[in-house]
Amino acid sequence: MEVKVFEDLEKALRALKKKMAQEGLYKEMKKRRFYEKPSVKKKRKMDEAERRRRKNARR
Repeated sequence: MEVKVFEDLEKALRALKKKMAQEGLYKEMKKRRFYEKPSVKKKRKMDEAERRRRKNARR
């Protein structure tokens, strides 16, 4: 992301944060903060899939 010389810095930061949130980078950083054992990772993915299935079934 490029910031022009006379562009408002606060506006650029907001745009960067919004873009990072849309791309899921905050969740990714949170996940990778600590090592996750393969068994825990598998269980988390299965739980997330179950949550998605239940959510889609309600629609």
